[in-house]
Amino acid sequence: MSKTRIGTPCIGVCSTVFGDTVCRGCRRFSHEVVDWNAYSEEQKRLVWQRLDELLTLVVRNYFEVVDATALAAQLDYQNLRYQTQLSPEGWVPELLKAAGRQRLDYAVFGLRPLAEAQGLAPRELYDQISKECHALNQAHYDRSFGRPVGITGELVRHAARENGLF
Repeated sequence: MSKTRIGTPCIGVCSTVFGDTVCRGCRRFSHEVVDWNAYSEEQKRLVWQRLDELLTLVVRNYFEVVDATALAAQLDYQNLRYQTQLSPEGWVPELLKAAGRQRLDYAVFGLRPLAEAQGLAPRELYDQISKECHALNQAHYDRSFGRPVGITGELVRHAARENGLF
């Protein structure tokens, strides 16, 4: 029986120290950041699962991963760090961040950009995906731990307004 430790989602840019309830770096809730080392492996897996599901939901608005093997191979070739606990959609933001304003041939990376991605530089896409993902995580936090809001739609709109999405 192999005992593989589950790594932390931390990327070294923690905004919870400044009072954010959801970290702008790794998108964990503040209590998850504080208690991470005390969590069981199952608790860590559940956090990773939530992070992956919400990130995947957002990335799929911009890209279809048509070849995950090609994406992983290219990320390795480019020496880009990506979290293996995430699905291939979860690796896309690292590629976009690294590319910055450079144009990318997304097909080489096994990606098909969707209409929402057209005309945007990789860094602009990264920033948009990050904002949307943070808003979803904030909405999830608010629904579960924070201020009560009547229905989910109101909660999402509230979090989006707070994060300047509209």
